[in-house]
Parts: sequence; structure tokens; C-alpha cells
Amino acid sequence: MELYGHILLIAMPAFLILVLFEKWYGWHKGFDTVRNMDMISSLTSGITNVTKDVLGLAIAIGIYPFMLKNLAFIHIQNTIAVYIITFIIIDFNGYWVHRWNHQINLFWNIHVIHHSSEEFNLACALRQSISAFFNLFTILLLPAALLGIPYDVIKIVAPIQLFAQFWYHTRHINKLGFLEKILVTPSHHRVHHAVNPEYIDKNLSQIFIVWDKLFGTFQEELPNVPPVYGISRPAGTWNPIKINFQHLCLMIKDAWRTNNWKDKFTLWFKPTGYRPADVAEKYPIAKIENVYHFEKYNTPTTPFLNIWCWFQLSVLLIVISYLFGKIAYINSLNPYYIYWYGAFVFLTVYALTELMDRNRYAIVWETIRCALGLWFIYEQQDWFGASQWAANIKIIATAYLLLSIATTTYLSFFTQKNEIKLKPLEVNN
Repeated sequence: MELYGHILLIAMPAFLILVLFEKWYGWHKGFDTVRNMDMISSLTSGITNVTKDVLGLAIAIGIYPFMLKNLAFIHIQNTIAVYIITFIIIDFNGYWVHRWNHQINLFWNIHVIHHSSEEFNLACALRQSISAFFNLFTILLLPAALLGIPYDVIKIVAPIQLFAQFWYHTRHINKLGFLEKILVTPSHHRVHHAVNPEYIDKNLSQIFIVWDKLFGTFQEELPNVPPVYGISRPAGTWNPIKINFQHLCLMIKDAWRTNNWKDKFTLWFKPTGYRPADVAEKYPIAKIENVYHFEKYNTPTTPFLNIWCWFQLSVLLIVISYLFGKIAYINSLNPYYIYWYGAFVFLTVYALTELMDRNRYAIVWETIRCALGLWFIYEQQDWFGASQWAANIKIIATAYLLLSIATTTYLSFFTQKNEIKLKPLEVNN
């Protein structure tokens, strides 16, 4: 938990710099692939995901030591070869977990957030799930456990394999010659994120594209079929927490509403997108029929709202960095503090993205968030021990929370009538 937090303290600024560089590069070249609200939504999604992981709110590789102790046939030492073999095992496992996420209704809920952006850029790589409290990846580590691969190797290689999937989420890198035959490239992954019929559920590999070629899921990017990005049932919100559970909520409703008792128990494991016939007819939901002609999700905005959203995101990054850097210290003050802190982070994301959606209930969430923050300050006479490094932290945090609720109130109730006209965004052929 603490180690992963420290790794993220290095990784997060690097990812942010690259995301902003891509924005500048696209603007400089006249091919901007990054929309402001979409980018903030992606970044906040990444924040919720890493917060959940750092707080240990999921079973990921935590049971690996148990499997290693009880199932290993042999025990091997850490060598370069072991690290290479482990990387290949993890990548092979990643392919199958990814494939099942795309093909099985229930598992799609775990992965849908990653595909929810209607753009394709480095920021959307950070759209990762918070709805996976148990990871199939754990079970697929069984071969590594049987081989006796040390847990320390898994802990090092797994994050490297994950972070190595970041770079190919871009439209600014064309095909890469010989590497296209071995590695997953931006061209391959553009196909994977596309909703074109030719591209759906293709290129599921994570690092080595050979898995797709071996198991029949490879598709080259075609020059006459430009990828169109997103999901066939558009999310219709910037709120990553909502997106994480939209598909699950739909399945729960469908299971409740259908008159077919078999479907109530089996729809969870049917192919992705399956809905009982009686429910689909009575409760239709919006779906993209023509991928080359639909309006991307967009919300009215103003320069001040854009500036405020970036300010809130900046504060959130500072808040989360303090948690990751001082998680052991915060935990030593009170074991429950880190979970209250995590709740504040999630409320911040929820309130901010509701404001981005221009939902008037944003003020309700912002009020809850700020009230919780002010209660922290009153109860602790501090901000989770931060006064040790910043003597005026109580005054600064209180002033920020009061400013935040006042500004959100203004943006929620007093800017609606004076906003610029919303311009529909059509997909580009």
C-alpha cells in the first residue's frame, strides 16, 4: 500500500506532463485530440482508481503469497530470466482477462470506464475501473505460483506491465513498421477502442500483439475505415463514478424487470450487451446505430468554469499526493483516517464532475464534501497531520472549502442563463 503510493508519486506527474504535452502538440500541429472536459473526466477517473488501489479496497494480487506457499512445485530465485518469464505470464494473463471483460456481460462493467471516452488520447488511458473489487487476474497467476515465482517479482513486474500500456493511447503516432508484428502499437490500440463494426472486440493484447494473432482476435487498422471511439451505449456523463456502475445498474434493473426466470440468473454471464427480450422491448435504451453520424457528449461551458475545473483538479492532485506520500503517517494517527480521506477524494471527484455535467445537484454533493472537510478540520484541529509541514493548513483548508462551496453555488445557479450556446460535436469521418 505504502510502496504503491510512493510509486504513484513519481508516475502521476509524469503521466500528467505527457497528457498536457499531447494537448499542446495537437494544438501546435492543428490536430487537437483532447477536449478539456473529457480530459478532466479521464484524469479524475484515474485518481479514483489509484485511490481505491492504494487504500487496498480490492483483492488484486493479495492472495498470491497464499497460492505460492501452498501450491508451488519448486521455488526459484530472482534472476533476469525470472523477471522476463513473469512479464510474459502476466501479459498472457492480461490478454485473457481483457478478452473476458469484453465478452461477458458482468465483466464488461469492470472495463466499460476505459472505453467510455469518445476521444482517443493519453488521458483516456487513465480511465480505469473502481468497480472491480475482485480481479480475475489473481486466479490466472496460478501458473506463476506453481512455478514458485517470488511475490517480490510479481509486485515489481505487475505495475511495470500496467504502466507500459499508457504510451500507445494516442492518435499522433502512425504505424511503426516491424514493431507492429510484435508489440501493441497506437495503431493496434486505436482499433481496439473503436466502435466500428469491423473493429469491435479486436486487438485485446496489452504488450505483445502476438496473443491476438495466436487466438484469432487481431485486426489491422484499415486506411478506409477511420476508427470512431467510445461505447455503443454512450455514457452521457463526465462523472467517472457513475460510468463505473452504469452497466451494472442496467443489468440489475433488467434482472428485476424480466418475466423470464432463466434470464434473471443467466443474463450476467451472457455475451456483453445482452438484455432479455421482454425488457429490451419495454425499456429501450439509447444506442448508437450509425457510428459515423452521432453527436458526441458535450456540455455548455464558460471560460470561468473551465478555469475553475482545472483549479479544483489541481487542488485534488495536491490532496491525493499528500495521501500517497504520508499514508503510513496518516494511518499512525488513526487507522480510519485513510478511509475518511479516501471518501473525501471520491466526493471531490463526484461533485466536480456533476458540476461539469451542469447538474444542479452538484451543489448538494459539494455541500456534503465541504461539510465533511470542515468536520475533519474541527475534529482534528488539523488536516490529517499536515500542520507538521504547513503551520497554517487549518486556515488554508477552511478558506478553500468555503470558497469552493460559494463558487459551485454561483456556477450552479447564476450562470445557466448566460452560458454560451452549446455546439453539437459530430464525429469526423
